[in-house]
Amino acid sequence: MRAIPGGARVYILGVGVCAVACVLPVLRPGTPWRALALLAALYAFCEMPARCRFRGRLLSGSAPVMAGSFFPVLLAAAFLLPPAAAALVAVPGALIGRVEQRPKSARRIWRAAQLTVATWAAARAQVFFGGPVALGGGGYGLKTPDFPYVLLPAGAAALAFCLVLSALDGGILATAERLPLRTAWRGLLSRSLAPHVAHGLAGLMMAVLWRSPYGPPAALFVLLPMYISSWVFAQYHRERAAHQATIRALVQAVDIKDKYTRGHSERVGHASVMIGHELGMERERIEVLRFAGILHDVGKLGVPTRVLRKDGPLTPEERRVIELHPEYGHEMVRGIGFLGEARAAILHHHERLDGSGYPYGLAGPQIPEFARVVAVADAFDAMTSTRSYRRGRPVHTAVAELERCAGTQFDPEMVSALVRALDRHGWQTAVTADDENTGPTASALWNQVPVRAPEQRGNVPAAGRTPRGGRG
Repeated sequence: MRAIPGGARVYILGVGVCAVACVLPVLRPGTPWRALALLAALYAFCEMPARCRFRGRLLSGSAPVMAGSFFPVLLAAAFLLPPAAAALVAVPGALIGRVEQRPKSARRIWRAAQLTVATWAAARAQVFFGGPVALGGGGYGLKTPDFPYVLLPAGAAALAFCLVLSALDGGILATAERLPLRTAWRGLLSRSLAPHVAHGLAGLMMAVLWRSPYGPPAALFVLLPMYISSWVFAQYHRERAAHQATIRALVQAVDIKDKYTRGHSERVGHASVMIGHELGMERERIEVLRFAGILHDVGKLGVPTRVLRKDGPLTPEERRVIELHPEYGHEMVRGIGFLGEARAAILHHHERLDGSGYPYGLAGPQIPEFARVVAVADAFDAMTSTRSYRRGRPVHTAVAELERCAGTQFDPEMVSALVRALDRHGWQTAVTADDENTGPTASALWNQVPVRAPEQRGNVPAAGRTPRGGRG
């Protein structure tokens, strides 16, 4: 189980205390327990894992429900119940919801606390803007909603819900994932605002139908579009899983063919992601950048095995054969649409800033951004990895070499981003599923080494030019 950083533990505990404070008033007399129990049970059923036989048939099997698909139930609770009661509605569903990553218990507790605080904030916002009155004219047992004025408290509730979730999400990314603050909150609000506004309208529709003469059963009709959206997401999830399987198969084929660089692709993908985070890239681009790093050497499948597995230096002719692998790789993935910018990185990751690289001799800004990122990540892992024909260099020595070649071979901005990421996170050797018996490299975990040894901070002697056509 991956340990939770201390800062994240404090953060989760703080949000949990706030959540408890939000729901404590529910113990006072006058809480509408029947409506609370019905809404809590409805939300728990909606968030129930796909192992439920009925849900599994409805959503076509094992694909998970998209996070947030049933937020309209929570927003309906915010419109129908006092703030403390509305906040409590989120707890059962959040605690039994599907969790993919470990530690699962901590993630469930965090989710429950986060949704409790966000739902409480939504309920308080709609009360502040006269939601109970607008929903029917005088309290929580009202009859006729006042349109269009009721849209104001509904919009305020949706906005408050979105703001609180975005703020808390950014905080957990900064503390648990150790992302830079500018990256942790970047784009969270803009990406979630429109969906939450739609959820707010759906929640308002549920609340109106709930208070109609037809009662709570009528409100269930609003969930039909939510189930449809979950089904659509299930199809997307399966498609994405197929993409991941395609990439995994290609990487395994490269690892089998080039045993000297086993695990290299995953490490380059990881280092590329570290650089992308430091550059403040959007998460969607970072995912594609990861693909670029993982698949950068897929063209080696077109290189003769005897060349890849040769012990000792390569002849000029063999080096020319090796230098064809970017073009081979680009040709292999050219028809894979979801790779996007990654295809250019596969083709150009051996270009140099001074124009002396290959295959096309591009220079400076002519080289695609992803290719400049992968070039630095590739060279760094090649230098720090031990191969049969040479020992790996220490991290600080590899960094010094990257800095020496910045401006001629490598983009200085990408080198600086990697240095900052290494200072913050150290260096992690990736482990693949079939690497369990490959020795120390496969079993390595977080290696918290400083970027430079204390005695070498300042002017570090160059460790030699990074090979132009190396095997890494």
